[in-house]
Amino acid sequence: MLDERNIPKHVAIIMDGNGRWAQKNNTTRLAGHNAGMRAMKEIVKSSSAWGVEHLTVYAFSTENWKRSVEEVSGIFKLIVIYVDKELKELHKNNVKVNILGDYSKLPKESVERLEKALGTTKNNTGLQFNIALNYGSRDEITKAVRLISEKVKNGEFTPEQITEEMIGQHLYTGGLFHNIPDPDLIIRTSGERRLSNYLLWQSAYSEFAFPDVLWPDFSPAEYMKIMEEYQSRDRRFGGR
Repeated sequence: MLDERNIPKHVAIIMDGNGRWAQKNNTTRLAGHNAGMRAMKEIVKSSSAWGVEHLTVYAFSTENWKRSVEEVSGIFKLIVIYVDKELKELHKNNVKVNILGDYSKLPKESVERLEKALGTTKNNTGLQFNIALNYGSRDEITKAVRLISEKVKNGEFTPEQITEEMIGQHLYTGGLFHNIPDPDLIIRTSGERRLSNYLLWQSAYSEFAFPDVLWPDFSPAEYMKIMEEYQSRDRRFGGR
């Protein structure tokens, strides 16, 4: 059983293993991504039910453009399908959708569906479901530096006045955009143990979990195990 007094406010997930799941099950990579989308639906529902305030998922990175045209276009089509199928339920359950990253570079149909989801759920007060799309943490930090540099250039403040808090405010998760707290827990499925350019600044004091299960097989039961293990940890944030 979960201790409702110790639920992580922000869980971030690297949904890894769709391609390997497809290979393991002798099917296409797109079918793997489709299975991963179904798994994501269940994790959103569990997060909302358990009282997680923010769930951030790594859906498409700035590096994923290097993949085949067929796979990339298939992923974007799945975004359209997901919004069409799930938006009504997300809205009914008071979930608010946010996008981290420059989604304007996605195909027009995907952009339209995303903006529909953003507009429909903008006033919801439940789980904040943050989808990282065309997102890369180095790109995010670079853009923040540019924004701050422009403000210094315009005389709004001096370089000496730049603080860690100011930098954080200019990231996609910061108060200038969404005001999302740093993740308490970062999960990467499939057994890989790296961040892959995901929330590098924000993860300074995050707890990590690296389950061996491939993302399409990541069930609410597996999620529960990680949450229970998280609750047994003593988080000291650099203290003793």
